[in-house]
Amino acid sequence: MKPLLILVLAGSLAAPLPLVAQAPQQSLEQRVQVLERRVRALSDLVLRMDRLQQEVQQLRGEIEVQNHTIETMKKRQRDLYLDIDRRLSQMPAPGGTAPEAPPAAAPDRPQPAPVVSPGVGPAAPSPTVQSPTAAPGEERQYQQAFNLLTQRRYADARKAFQSFLAKYPAGQYADNAQYWLGEASYVTRDFDTALADFNVVLTRFPASPKVPGAMLKIGYIEYEKQQLEKSRKTLETLIKRYPGTSETHLAQEFIRKKGL
Repeated sequence: MKPLLILVLAGSLAAPLPLVAQAPQQSLEQRVQVLERRVRALSDLVLRMDRLQQEVQQLRGEIEVQNHTIETMKKRQRDLYLDIDRRLSQMPAPGGTAPEAPPAAAPDRPQPAPVVSPGVGPAAPSPTVQSPTAAPGEERQYQQAFNLLTQRRYADARKAFQSFLAKYPAGQYADNAQYWLGEASYVTRDFDTALADFNVVLTRFPASPKVPGAMLKIGYIEYEKQQLEKSRKTLETLIKRYPGTSETHLAQEFIRKKGL
């Protein structure tokens, strides 16, 4: 009997032990599961952060490349403007000896007939006869105004070009100054002012190589002002009068893209 009693007592004492041990065991498992979920969440966050950092680094690299490209384009544009204006100013005086070799930019200076297309611009004073040579200080003042334009100081550039034109209305650089005066307003979308300035190029300097560029900008402005018929006629006049020029090519592309 004693062995059987001992076994029964042992069984009765041992029976609640799993129940007592099971409670902390389940609590521990729950804690482990919570910790595992947190670890997985943290791992996902770390992976996301790594991907975001990689994307940010890639974007920074692309931005640096784009900034370098933009700065290079700005420098090329500025150098191109300076070179074009310098070459445009190299015109021999009437009756003088022409240079043995014409300047490289001579093809970019077509000499149109002094006729202004009707409807392109309003009536204006008689064409200005420009001085064949620059007056003392004229080139320096013109260059100062042009430098302001290339520095994107458009308000200052306008004042400088206006001052230049007031002092040298028939100077060697007067037509260029009048064109860039319009450009200073055009880039800031002051279209009414720019339109008036570009029309002055047509009426006062009809033989200037800046005329095709002024006509092109007039066509652009008329389009911006929703004057589509006028824009098309202006650009078609440009194409007909100055075939083969870069301005004509741009006008043709503009008509095609805008469906004029």
